[in-house]
Amino acid sequence: MTVIFSKKAEIAIKAMLFLATKEPEACYDAGTISKELQIPKMFAAKIMQELVYSGLLNSKKGKSGGFFLGKNGHDIKLEEIVKAIDGLDAFTSCVFGFPQCSDEHPCPVHDKWSVIKGDLLNMLSMTISEMKEKTIDKIDSL
Repeated sequence: MTVIFSKKAEIAIKAMLFLATKEPEACYDAGTISKELQIPKMFAAKIMQELVYSGLLNSKKGKSGGFFLGKNGHDIKLEEIVKAIDGLDAFTSCVFGFPQCSDEHPCPVHDKWSVIKGDLLNMLSMTISEMKEKTIDKIDSL
C-alpha cells in the first residue's frame, strides 16, 4: 500500500533505482523494466517518458535503444523523482489543505505535521546512489 507517494511516483522511483543498479548508460527498454519490476509495460513506458522529459533519464531509439540515467546517480535525489511525477505540494502545504496554515496560524496538527514533513524532506534528499545496495536485494526478491 502506498501512503506517501502516488502509484505512479512509486513506479518511477523503482525504475530509477533499477537503472541505478546497472552499468552507466546501459539501455533497458520499457518491456524489460516492466518485467523486472512486475508492472504493466504501457504504464512503465509512460512514466519513463515523463522522467526523460524531466531530464532524469535519457532515451535512445532503435534496436539497442531504451532508457538510461540522465545524470550520475549521486546527483539524482529522490525529491527530483517525486517532483517530476507528483510535484512537491504534499510536502509544502497543510496536511488538511488549509490555505492560511502557518506557524502563526496553525491547523490542529500543524506542529506534528511539521516534524513529519521535515523527516520526509530529509528522506527525499537521499540520492539513488545512496539507496543502490539495498535496492539490488529488493529487485532480486520481486
